[in-house]
Amino acid sequence: MIWWLLVFVFVFFILPSLRIIGPTEVGLVVKRFGLRKLSKDNPIAFNKEAGYQDDLLMPGWRWKFWVVYRVEKFPWVQVPAGEIGVVIAQVGQPLPIGAKSAVFKKEFGDFSDLRSFVAQGGQKGVQRPVLSPGTLAPIHPVGFLVITRNKVYGLPVSPELKQKGNKGILTPEAFGLAANQLELVRIEPRSNPKTGDLVDTVGIVTVYEGSPLPSGDIASRLGGFADIEKLEAGAPTDDDSQLIETIMGSKNSLHNNYQDFQAFLDSGGKIGLQHDPLLYGAYTLNPFLVSVEITPMLVVQQGEVAVVKSYVGLATEDTSGEEFKFGMLVRPGHRGIWRESLRTGKYPINPHCYQAELVPTAILTLNWAEAASKAHNLDSQLEQIIAKSREGFVFKIDLQVQIHVADTKAPKVISMVGTMLNLVNEVLQAAVGNHFRDKLQSMPAIRFIETRQQVQEEAFAHVSKHLDQYQVETKGVYIQDVVLPVDLVKVLTEREIANQEIETFKKQKEAQDQRVMTEHSKGTADMQAQLATSKVGVDIKTNNANARKAEAAGEAAYIRETGAAKGAEVEAVGMARAKAYEAQVKALGQTQTAVVNAVTALADKGAKVMPEILVAGGGSMDGVAAGLMKFLGVKSEDILTKPGK
Repeated sequence: MIWWLLVFVFVFFILPSLRIIGPTEVGLVVKRFGLRKLSKDNPIAFNKEAGYQDDLLMPGWRWKFWVVYRVEKFPWVQVPAGEIGVVIAQVGQPLPIGAKSAVFKKEFGDFSDLRSFVAQGGQKGVQRPVLSPGTLAPIHPVGFLVITRNKVYGLPVSPELKQKGNKGILTPEAFGLAANQLELVRIEPRSNPKTGDLVDTVGIVTVYEGSPLPSGDIASRLGGFADIEKLEAGAPTDDDSQLIETIMGSKNSLHNNYQDFQAFLDSGGKIGLQHDPLLYGAYTLNPFLVSVEITPMLVVQQGEVAVVKSYVGLATEDTSGEEFKFGMLVRPGHRGIWRESLRTGKYPINPHCYQAELVPTAILTLNWAEAASKAHNLDSQLEQIIAKSREGFVFKIDLQVQIHVADTKAPKVISMVGTMLNLVNEVLQAAVGNHFRDKLQSMPAIRFIETRQQVQEEAFAHVSKHLDQYQVETKGVYIQDVVLPVDLVKVLTEREIANQEIETFKKQKEAQDQRVMTEHSKGTADMQAQLATSKVGVDIKTNNANARKAEAAGEAAYIRETGAAKGAEVEAVGMARAKAYEAQVKALGQTQTAVVNAVTALADKGAKVMPEILVAGGGSMDGVAAGLMKFLGVKSEDILTKPGK
């Protein structure tokens, strides 16, 4: 009978009260009844009240009398690699009004000691630290809910959460979290979707709890800018390097890069946008309290500088001087455009606090054409210049302009124009386009084509003078191409063809002339021997001619002198004869004198004067005269009737 009683007790009381808790399990004890009642704000019994007990059954064989206690098994909380575990306490003191998370104390550890958590003043709600990857802890399933990427550990006591569960299983979405928010936040180089190149990045942090920002501030920086103010007071007024280095530095070490959110708040961290970004690394950040925006790091390449426009910092104090009328330049650490540019390097700055305008300091080539520069995108909106000549011909001009911005003048340039894109599209576009339109409209089309170089030089002078006002140097203005009207092209083409034909004819003539010269040279070469002989002969004949000329000159002189002498003789004889004739005329008469002299002359020549037959019938002189006249072919009547003949 006793044995049966023992068997009955063992089977019905002892055996059901034995609990086997697995190696990665805990046993949640529920007391079925008790004399004490639980407090209204806690679902867990710390003083043996009925309900969920604060003590868990650890792995192994455990005894709990089943009549009084019920035991439910729950797995240990395990956070997989690459994930985090967000802890929400369902027990503890209520949060203060306006608080979004519970104060954390080091004594809380990994939240595996519920009694210590409550005794140390733990609060309900979201806990500020998160469980890091690889955490394995026996956390009370009613005291805490632990949210991981794929699983929610614990037993919710809120009716709302129970309703959100799918068949009693909760997911992160029930708490308003996306699955990727429960992963480590990784700051690493990322691929540019357009180019595929890796881009350096930083993490811009926004926190959702803390004291409000001071009036006028847009971002929280631990300690404000008191350190900058102190440095500025002791640093030379012309040395800004230390100020820039301090601003680019980070105070994230004070709170372990926002991973120790309690330390962040204790250090004076404010709600909202944070000044200091996160650098490369993986971070366990509470998604209820911290969000991170991944953005490209500021990279200043060789051949450019970054002009910084600061939206945070100390009050604006202008350092540009009275002569500068285009805004204000400030020292680093003040609101406004920094007077000192950032040179080549990588800078982890918050783009919501500082806007960096990259300014090329190398020679910048801008194309007014269909093709844009591959080195930059500043001329992407520039198009061919369309202008009309005086006659109405429409020209399209491809233009190239080279400019240069000195690195020391870059802040002033940006202060005047805002951005480099504004400089190109607003300033240069108007200066260049309007100049060419006005210039072309004031001159004939042909003249524009013929004086293209002069127009280009005038454009260079005009653009240089205009850009000098913005402290930008002009390195060159080049007309790349001119698209001429079709009608004008036809006229010019025909004219050029005619000119080319003229040139062709000239060349052909020159070729023929050259051919003649060549043939002449060839003939001269072929006849060189004869030419030499002929030349010698010419020389001989020239010498002979010169000799004869000299001989003739001598003979002429002889004849001239001889003639002069004979002339004198003849003159003397003639004068004597004249006197004799004059005497004869007086003695004989004119006719008889003429006959006597004629007969004498004929006798001197051997001519016969007397006829062969003489018939006497008159005077002898008459017969002689008649015979003489016949000989001379003169009628005697003429002689007799015409005296003086």
